[in-house]
Amino acid sequence: MMYAVIETGGKQYRVAPGDTVRVEKLAVEAGQSIDLEKVLLVQDGKDIRIGKPVVEGASVKAKVVGHGRGEKIRIFKMKRRKHYRNQAGHRQDYTELEITSIS
Repeated sequence: MMYAVIETGGKQYRVAPGDTVRVEKLAVEAGQSIDLEKVLLVQDGKDIRIGKPVVEGASVKAKVVGHGRGEKIRIFKMKRRKHYRNQAGHRQDYTELEITSIS
């Protein structure tokens, strides 16, 4: 089983070929393929390569499945006895990637 740890959008993801992951929104059209160059770790069977900070020559190829927005998160602030209430909502944009290969 081969997998890699990549970094995109300030977060780290463990991916394997055939996986689908939701990452922070990328400026790439749906249907296009991209190369993710920030590979922090590659594991192939018993061989593990760890980068300092990235693995040299490693890349992960992914296909953009689509873009979307996540679930709504409610933000509620209140101060007791001060007649202060504030309410807001937030929906995070994401890009859905299908991992095609790790090299």
